[in-house]
Amino acid sequence: MQRKAYVPGTAVLLAALLAGCTGGSGGADTPTDPKPGDAGASTPAAQPGKYRTLPEACAAVSHDSLDALLPGIKQITDQEQRDTAYEGEATLTYDTDRRVGCGWKVESTDATDHLHVDFERVVSYDNAISDDTRAQDIYAAKEAAADLPEPVGSPTASATGSPSPSGSGSGSGSGSGSSEAPTPSSSASTPVSGGGTASAGTSGTPADLQPRELSSMGDEAFLDDKLNSASSTSQQRTVTVVFRTSNVIVTVEYAEQPTASTGTPDSKEMQDKARNLAQKLVDRFND
Repeated sequence: MQRKAYVPGTAVLLAALLAGCTGGSGGADTPTDPKPGDAGASTPAAQPGKYRTLPEACAAVSHDSLDALLPGIKQITDQEQRDTAYEGEATLTYDTDRRVGCGWKVESTDATDHLHVDFERVVSYDNAISDDTRAQDIYAAKEAAADLPEPVGSPTASATGSPSPSGSGSGSGSGSGSSEAPTPSSSASTPVSGGGTASAGTSGTPADLQPRELSSMGDEAFLDDKLNSASSTSQQRTVTVVFRTSNVIVTVEYAEQPTASTGTPDSKEMQDKARNLAQKLVDRFND
């Protein structure tokens, strides 16, 4: 009897393995497209900001600057109380690498002066957005909230007329003043800085003292100036300077309320003092 031919089991298995290896080998060398999220498909992370820490806020303002902004300090006769006035009061914060601040309040024979400085280091948690870009967005929001008037002579101001009158600054009870001469009025007039008078409820503030953007201070900066009624008998002026340098935003807020009920804080003098301090802080970051 003729025997049937057969293939041993091991031979069958080997043939199947060989067929699996050779079958479809034409596409084996074709690289596959990287999946979303693979290292080969990801974009480089945005650059971190220039600054990784913040200065100690209460030590950031020199004694000379405090003497200029807070003249009442020199009038304090008790040395211990004067030293305490220089120290200021640190703002409560839970992360000193992200935000710090300090405030001072000093009374003098002529007025009560307030000073507050705030440092904010911006960190973006989005790899596609740099710290600087995020800081620009936050700074832009602060400037928009200040509601600065259009500069005199700008296309918008020319189309809509002069900026809304104010007590020098924007906000409730005051807005942005016009640099044009005030319209004669039967209402009482009050002196304004830079000479001349302004009718009550209007502003004769010169254009160079209007709330405005500031050039050559950090990467970008603006100044706001508000005159509000602190009480039924006195007015308080608050000058705010905000600037951005890389991923840090600094706010200087300087306020003065005269002791005399008829006194009005001088806009130019206060703006000069606030700007000088802000520039010193810019220089500190650039050192």
